[in-house]
Amino acid sequence: MRTLTATATFALLLAACGSEPVETPATAPAPATDAGQRAAPTVQTPQTTPTPGEQDGGSDWRAVATATDAGALGRLDQAWRMARAEAEDRGFAAQVEALGPLVDPNAGQAGRLQPGPGAYRCRTIKLGAKGDGGLAYLEYPFFRCTVELTPGGDLILTKTTGSQRSRGLLYPDTDRRLIFLGAQAWGDEATYPAYGAKSERDQIGVFERIGSDRWRLVIPWPKQEAKLEILELVK
Repeated sequence: MRTLTATATFALLLAACGSEPVETPATAPAPATDAGQRAAPTVQTPQTTPTPGEQDGGSDWRAVATATDAGALGRLDQAWRMARAEAEDRGFAAQVEALGPLVDPNAGQAGRLQPGPGAYRCRTIKLGAKGDGGLAYLEYPFFRCTVELTPGGDLILTKTTGSQRSRGLLYPDTDRRLIFLGAQAWGDEATYPAYGAKSERDQIGVFERIGSDRWRLVIPWPKQEAKLEILELVK
């Protein structure tokens, strides 16, 4: 139906709603977490394999994104500025600096935007606090992610392990970025919500290549915990 370089859309499945768990960061003081988060179940592919051409088979993310999420994406530059400044001002300047291009707003490179299908290592960095009293910097250990290209041409990014797991479609946008629309499964949920089904689970972000076999998903103004969330993806 579509080629990888021509379009990329994706599909999410409906999941049971639950209260939001928090993964244990690799560095920085961590909030109380559920003891079993590291052993959160891997979501099996047979339970979440999409049918070809989901999201109506379209390639325009604007036709799918909610107005709230589109507005958050439009304030991406502001999220970068505020989140980095807060993390650095609150004592995490060395940790932020050590991340290098991962936290450089201008690090996105043209070409080879789509990661090849297969298994990846991935970790999450959260910058800036969502509200008063929150942590300004959280760095998590590596978990597992997959990239799937369906027969219908949908390019799907899934974080398969951890207590906060995301799944969504990568849509074409410019020569330097794709747009991610997805949603989170929490805790021991076996499936993912469909984008738009549960607003508190929805995610929108910019997906960029920042090096050889290295990508990042940047989510501005996420629904929980942070001002900016980054998912690093490496082979």
